Amino acid sequence: MPIIKSAKKRVKVANKAAIRNSKTKRSLKTALKAFTKSPSTKSHSAAQSNVDKAVKKGIMHKNKAARLQKQAAAKAKAAGVKPGAAKKTAAKPAAAKATPKAAPKKAAPAKKPAAKKAPAKKPAAKK
Repeated sequence: MPIIKSAKKRVKVANKAAIRNSKTKRSLKTALKAFTKSPSTKSHSAAQSNVDKAVKKGIMHKNKAARLQKQAAAKAKAAGVKPGAAKKTAAKPAAAKATPKAAPKKAAPAKKPAAKKAPAKKPAAKK
């Protein structure tokens, strides 16, 4: 057991991170196993999502994640599952629900970028 206060804190922080990492790894493994057991659009998107989360949290290298996702896409294609066919439900904005009587805001017209003028030429130096 460490004696120094900062070392004690590092032990606590490392334990928390180890628990968090193991949970992420476990969810990743279960999602990949579920996809390989019965390939479907839903299980494929869950597997892809868990791989992306593992990369984001620094648990898996991005190249390994790309390899796993490519393999999963190949398995999905072989099984006849369309990999990108997962439908996302669009949630309505909360602001629109809160104020139903408010008039919709008009989008401001996009301004054209100002044309750049050529710099003025300097007179040639006399010899």
